Amino acid sequence: MVVARSIALKAVNTASLWGLNRSRFGGLPKVQTVRALSTVMSPPSKAVVYEHHGPPDSVTRMIELPPVEVQENQVCVKMLAAPINPSDINRIEGVYPVRPQVPAVGGYEGVGEVYSVGSAVKGLSPGDLVIPSPPSSGTWQTYVVKDHDIWHKISKDSPIEYAATVTVNPLTAIRMLEDFNTLSAGDSIVQNGATSIVGQCAIQLARYRGIHSINIIRDRAGSDEVKERLKALGADEVFTESQLEVKNVKSLLSNIPEPALGLNCVGGHAASLVLKFLRQGGTMVTYGGMSKKSVTVSTSSFIFKDLSLRGFWLQKWLSADKAKECRDMVDYLLRLAQERKLKYEMELVPFDKFHSALEKALGKHGSQPKQVIKF
Repeated sequence: MVVARSIALKAVNTASLWGLNRSRFGGLPKVQTVRALSTVMSPPSKAVVYEHHGPPDSVTRMIELPPVEVQENQVCVKMLAAPINPSDINRIEGVYPVRPQVPAVGGYEGVGEVYSVGSAVKGLSPGDLVIPSPPSSGTWQTYVVKDHDIWHKISKDSPIEYAATVTVNPLTAIRMLEDFNTLSAGDSIVQNGATSIVGQCAIQLARYRGIHSINIIRDRAGSDEVKERLKALGADEVFTESQLEVKNVKSLLSNIPEPALGLNCVGGHAASLVLKFLRQGGTMVTYGGMSKKSVTVSTSSFIFKDLSLRGFWLQKWLSADKAKECRDMVDYLLRLAQERKLKYEMELVPFDKFHSALEKALGKHGSQPKQVIKF
């Protein structure tokens, strides 16, 4: 009892220092001061937290969080890896439409290993590899305690870095390819932001289905090398924006049909270039706005080409009772990754180097691979 009580007192003192408890950090339960010896407790957790919204490199810090009780329907997961996504940055900045209440632990997706389970949990055991599916806030910490139905068991053969990143970007790519047009082998798509993870996934998923891809990248040093990397993934055509400053962009295509679907994550002029490629009755789907510039469309594009403009937000799709479908697609995407049919650039960074990775994710060191924290 002395040991149990000393753990509890340490937890209470640490929480009192913050005036908080871990229930505010990723939905973890409140620490109690009196416990039975049989109570299952999580280990202490190291976490990246923010107390208020603002610039991520200014408002985030790493702290120690006390142990918490693993209740009967909960699972304690030892996190193995978690990415830094643009949406994570937007949540910390306070500009993302859906975000956790502050103070909060950062992160929204990741992969971990079951450490312990509550007494009523069935189907999960210590050692199982799991991801939060649909994604759930609070993955930038060494141990996460959440209800058992949050966790989706995946194959232990899944590559860790892909398991950590499969739910947001690859899932976005596959949904956009399937939800807006009926594409068949021989059809084509066009996209800007082709070097993004979504862009790289769209190239490979399209190729896997026999669909051509036309890809637009920014003018920058090393663009020839970027083109070769994208073509190695399966891109049919890759153009810099300046190459498309011609009267008829479709004259640049050889035997590729005019695309029915366009994907836009940039906005501004780059979005207009996507629209120029689309065939009569084509659709452009916007899923991001990296340039922070508006999408503008000419009147003639509507009248004479009958183009459609749509938007896609993964969070909205996931909220529409899609948990089962989400998990089926995650398993499918992880099988492709395991077979090396789906790959993208990532950099694994130790957790204690988190703020260095954050600087790269914020673009302070130029174009960088996806930053994935390894715990």
